[in-house]
Amino acid sequence: MDDKKVVTQIGSLPYDNVDEAVNYSLQHDISFLPELPKLGDAMMDYIKNPGKMSCLDTFRQKTKGREVVKVQCVGPATLVLGGYSEDEAISRVYEHVSAITDGFDVGKIILFLDEPALGHAGFDYQTAWSAIFGSFNFTYGVHVCGNMNWDDMFSSEISIISFDASLYDITKYPKYRSGKRIAWGVQTIDDVKDFQEGDLLTGPCGMGPKFFTIDDCPKRLKNLQDISESLCSQLT
Repeated sequence: MDDKKVVTQIGSLPYDNVDEAVNYSLQHDISFLPELPKLGDAMMDYIKNPGKMSCLDTFRQKTKGREVVKVQCVGPATLVLGGYSEDEAISRVYEHVSAITDGFDVGKIILFLDEPALGHAGFDYQTAWSAIFGSFNFTYGVHVCGNMNWDDMFSSEISIISFDASLYDITKYPKYRSGKRIAWGVQTIDDVKDFQEGDLLTGPCGMGPKFFTIDDCPKRLKNLQDISESLCSQLT
């Protein structure tokens, strides 16, 4: 299982130094584009200036030749909930994803849409997702922080479902899995109810500076690596 890429993270970090943030990301099995709220990368801020991410250039340079990287973008449902029209939400997400993924020299890109409060969306968000996913040749995932009707996710066209496994058990839903990979957002190994080949491990959510310090970052990574080692050994 040494060749399996399991550990990644959601995106936001408490760093205010680009090099330090990117170097931290590079220590993960699947490096992720760091989002630094201290430097203006909060999701509802960066989407006003699509493609303007503090770590983008450095991350793109330092991941050249990698097999896979992960990038994230605020999802259209979240933008609609934040006051954007659906057309404008789709347009801004498309512009941002196009800008941040241009120029990468990697084998594969995993794109996650961040939809923290998706359970509160009272409209057909999957149509908005389809407009984004149909425009790029990536592996698609959606990250949800809160609870929702998870069968809606299992019925969607996405490949990876990312959720807070420390709070919610999605394995009890009738349509569980439906061919999906799971990104388990964990605090302990007991949060993982059904780890399978191709699944990922992340923290339950991002590591924004409001709740985390830089000292928390290596601790989270070490925890994820320890959990990964134990789970992957069980798959051999």
